[in-house]
Amino acid sequence: MPTRPAPTERQKRLGAELRSMRLAAGRTTEYAAGLLGLDRTKVSNMESGVRAISPERVRLLAGNYECADERYVDALTAMADVGKRGWWQQYRGSLPQGLLDVAELEWFATRLRSYQSVHVPGLLQIGEYARAVFAAALPPLPDSEVELRVVQRLRRQQVLERDSPVAYVAYVHEWALRMQFGGRRVMREQLNHLSRASERDNVELRVLPVEAGAFPGAGHAVLYAHGPVSRLDTVQLDSAHGGEFTHSAAQLAKYQMHMDWWESHTLSPEDSRGLIQSIGREL
Repeated sequence: MPTRPAPTERQKRLGAELRSMRLAAGRTTEYAAGLLGLDRTKVSNMESGVRAISPERVRLLAGNYECADERYVDALTAMADVGKRGWWQQYRGSLPQGLLDVAELEWFATRLRSYQSVHVPGLLQIGEYARAVFAAALPPLPDSEVELRVVQRLRRQQVLERDSPVAYVAYVHEWALRMQFGGRRVMREQLNHLSRASERDNVELRVLPVEAGAFPGAGHAVLYAHGPVSRLDTVQLDSAHGGEFTHSAAQLAKYQMHMDWWESHTLSPEDSRGLIQSIGREL
């Protein structure tokens, strides 16, 4: 019997929201199982994201849980519609699931914000820069996997270029612009790419100068993905062992404060572009 693929972060999030909705309504898994004509184990699997649920069943549960937030229910229904496979699915089994989850998170976000203190944001990296980042991993990655990761990272960037591009605000520390991943030539080309990208209508790039001193979340790379409704926002954190996803109300509020801090302390988009170009000329 074939092994069931591990659930994606989006599937696990849908299951978690259905469980929260059920608990808020004071209903049991037995009650949900009776509504759906299933046993309670299958309902538990749905709530953990292991088992898929149809949009129709999402609406059936929401109606019987007396959830009156129509926008929220519509968003959950859209999350259950898995009829169209995303481009990232072709990398399943070849790359870590976390890399695919980030691509899926970005694709369905209504707005993206991130801050980086060491690297140029992945959505704004050129191929040679990304290759240098992946080549620095320990233990070393095989050359074939490095190349596959580079291709997948560059494909993620289509969220900024598609017919309805996502709005993206990228906060970057000045030191990330000065660290020469790939050497001087690659970094110079990367900075030129950043300067051009910052001129797009849907991209806002803001630099935190070194003179700003201490800043929240130092050492972390954070992506804040806005959902169709605020209660479906998600934060993704980079770490040495892979990406971590969080969406508790307390954590969302914390990282909203972080993003607001970066917004108020970074240079304007115009001054940021000027600094990027100045650093590029130094190289």
